[in-house]
Amino acid sequence: MKSPVRHLFTVLLATALVAGCSSGQQSAEQRGWVEDEVSFTDSSGLTLHGTYRHHGDDPGPAALLISESGQTDRNGDNAVAGPVGNMRQLAEYLSDKGIASLRYDKVGTGKTGLGPYAQRPADVGSAAYSAGARAAVRYLAGRPGTDGARISVYALGEGTVHAMTLADDIEPDAPKIHSLGLFQPLPGRYLDIISARVRVDVDAAVQGGAKTPEQAKTVLDAWAAAVAEARTRGTAPAKLPDGLGAILNAGNVKAVVEADGIDPLALAAKLPTGTPVLLTCSDSDGQASCESVRPLTASLKHTALTVVELKGVNHVLRDDPSDNVANYAKPGPLSAQLVTALDTFVTK
Repeated sequence: MKSPVRHLFTVLLATALVAGCSSGQQSAEQRGWVEDEVSFTDSSGLTLHGTYRHHGDDPGPAALLISESGQTDRNGDNAVAGPVGNMRQLAEYLSDKGIASLRYDKVGTGKTGLGPYAQRPADVGSAAYSAGARAAVRYLAGRPGTDGARISVYALGEGTVHAMTLADDIEPDAPKIHSLGLFQPLPGRYLDIISARVRVDVDAAVQGGAKTPEQAKTVLDAWAAAVAEARTRGTAPAKLPDGLGAILNAGNVKAVVEADGIDPLALAAKLPTGTPVLLTCSDSDGQASCESVRPLTASLKHTALTVVELKGVNHVLRDDPSDNVANYAKPGPLSAQLVTALDTFVTK
């Protein structure tokens, strides 16, 4: 049986979402919206493939959609959770609001694949994902149907980190980001999030009689030492108790340390003052509970921030209070609570 900590790590590194053709998609296509298969190249030489959903070349608002972490493709489909499709549904929703969109297969997913990383897959980490996002938003900004003053970015989970890097980008060719949608965002540094979950699980084991206090201390001490080793030396212990070696090991330590080096609170603090930001959290989301994201919302206080506390909504933005990964790929619409929030936000 998979432990709760391993479950959390699996979802953090590889979350997902997809569903069938919705009535919104059908009505949008009736009004002339089309989906083009497109490609563009990032700074590493990787060719990324995506879907550009648009309505002709008359300039209008456009949005970049960034999927969850790990092996999650342009539609939100994930190698672990299966076909979820929430990002495709989000694109359909936006076209109903007159907003063109670009969604893309991140490195290691879909048609994009590993490219130049094929012989060094361990090098795929946050820097590679950020490079892909930078290339994607520049491609979107260069489309004739994109109004450069109305580019928004919508992202889920760890994708929100890369969304914020785009809004913080000060390179001369960086498009200005008008607004950000941060859905169930990563609320802190990677290893801090994992450490908090380890403590919760170990405490529960003690309360339930599955561990003695002495055994719990051994586990917590071993994990704390592993985190310190990863952060200071970039290495991982050969063995860790309680299956924690599946979370941090020699094979993934490089990517984990790279992700851990990014502080979402620092990124949020650097966003341009007054940027419209929609942030969602949920009482049913074990990765982005409303309590856990409060420090992030504090770092966003200088923006035009809207916080929406969802009820009974899972991590893939559907109504499911269980937040069970096994349910992520079940067909269903985006939560009506999210849609209601977006109805107002997209007009800003």
